[in-house]
Order: sequence, then C-alpha cells, then structure tokens
Amino acid sequence: MRILLAEDQPDLLDVTVKRLRAEGFGVDGCADGQQALDYLDATDYDLVILDIMMPKVDGLTVLRTLRSRKNPVPVLLLTARDAISDRVEGLDAGADDYLTKPFDFSELTARVRALLRRNSTEKSDLLQAGDLVMELSTHRVTRDGREISLSTREFALLESLLRHKGAILSRAQLENQVWDYGFEGGSNIVDVYIRYLRKKIDDPFEKKLIHTVRGTGYTLRDEP
Repeated sequence: MRILLAEDQPDLLDVTVKRLRAEGFGVDGCADGQQALDYLDATDYDLVILDIMMPKVDGLTVLRTLRSRKNPVPVLLLTARDAISDRVEGLDAGADDYLTKPFDFSELTARVRALLRRNSTEKSDLLQAGDLVMELSTHRVTRDGREISLSTREFALLESLLRHKGAILSRAQLENQVWDYGFEGGSNIVDVYIRYLRKKIDDPFEKKLIHTVRGTGYTLRDEP
C-alpha cells in the first residue's frame, strides 16, 4: 500500500514516515501543499494524509483540487484545530476522516487501515488464499496453521499479492505499491523479495501459491 504524507513540521513528518514504513507501508513524505500536488500528479496513491495548515498550498486546497479532478483516493486530514466547524469544513471538502494533533500513533495506523479497508473490495481484517491466512491488524501470517515470520517488506509484498489475488502484477506495479521514492535498491528488488517469500510460504508446502508469469510479473492464486 502506497501512502502520501504531507506535513510541514519536520520532526513530525520524519517520525510519522518512519513509523508508517515500519508498519509495512510504502510512504512518500513532503512538507508543503505544492509538493503534495506534484507527488499526486506523478503517482497513484492508496491513501493521502494531509496536514491542513501547510505553506504554499494548504491541505484543504489540495483536497479540493483532488476532488475537482475526480480523484477518489481516501484522504485523512491532520490538524491542530479541533473546532466542530473545522471538522465540518474538511469533511464537506471531501475528506474521508479527520484526526487532531497531538495524536497517538496507534490511532493513526488504525484509521489508516480502516480507510484502506473501506476503499478495498476486501473489508475483513483477514486476507486469505487457500490455507494461507494474513491478519492485517496483528501482522500474523499462517499457512496450514503454522505461523510464518515475515519481515516488514515481505509482509507488505505478500499483502499486495493477496489483495490482488488471481491478478497478474508487473514488477513495476509491485515496486510502486511496496516501496517509496526514498528507497535505494537494485532493479531486481522485487525478484529478490519474491524469492524470500517463496522460501517461507511455498517451499515447505506441496501446493505453490506464488507463480511467475514470464515477461509480465507475478500472481498469487490458490486454484490448480
């Protein structure tokens, strides 16, 4: 899942980006509304988190611009202003949720996951393919009842495959969903992590779930 966070307080931006990345999200961070619009022009995001009070272009203007372009991406507004009228203005502008500062990080991640579920065809906390089960809120993964330990990136990659079960995803699509602009890796990073995943969720089992589609990418399916 790819998230854009626009926040003009450098310390808060830095720590929130790091915490969201630790949760397995691909996150791009920027410090003003104009940068946010530039990022949104270049990339499709699964969720946008906007501070309202930002330089150059404020968060509400960014939000209204998105909605005027018919962009339905879920938007979570962050603000230090907690008056009811401020919340109403943000929601009327097209926001999907609203969180006042200071906030607890666990509440932020809970709201992020709720918005992602709301925007997905998969509404449950569980993603499943055959005997492979992923519990999103706890980051617990099991296959045939056996718990499988995954790194943050492995979990994020598997989540993307499970959310698009049966679909063929190109390497570029997977990289775009799991990694962010700040990532410095090799051109074969997706292939490397697919090998890591296969060792853990496929190699110990007779039935294989992750399949290579030559010249295209990868797919996860539980049908024969």
